[in-house]
Amino acid sequence: MSIRFLPLPTETAAAYWAGGTDAYGLAPERHVSNGTGVPCRHCLRLVGAGEPYLILAHRPFPAVQPYAETGPIFLHAEPCAAHAPSQTPPPMLTSRDYIVRGYSAEDRILYGTGAVVPTPDIPAYAATLLAREDVAYLHIRSARNNCYQCRVERA
Repeated sequence: MSIRFLPLPTETAAAYWAGGTDAYGLAPERHVSNGTGVPCRHCLRLVGAGEPYLILAHRPFPAVQPYAETGPIFLHAEPCAAHAPSQTPPPMLTSRDYIVRGYSAEDRILYGTGAVVPTPDIPAYAATLLAREDVAYLHIRSARNNCYQCRVERA
């Protein structure tokens, strides 16, 4: 099973860069990175020291429903190039492990799919989940704070 890691859609990032409001109707907060722990969800790289970034509430689902988690994400404050979909985990995944969770085509959590997975094992676990017919896509989330990192789909 071939997989691909996907960034926040450019259209979504562009709306935030243009001053659009977040999932709670608030303007994104602007900060300056100290160079650690600020993963941009568009380029899927860490925001470098001294670079401005945005913090905002994001809901990576098409509609509000009971399983549509909303939470904080970081985004470069200035437009950056989107991460090219790839089978390789993106450079921003620097923690030792992450939550990998499957969702149905109806955007519902598929119970039994979620696991805290060591970072090097994510591609294999993702491929195993995506081999299932009931799994439409996956989220990679922080194992400590449950923050959305990126989406994984079949290639």
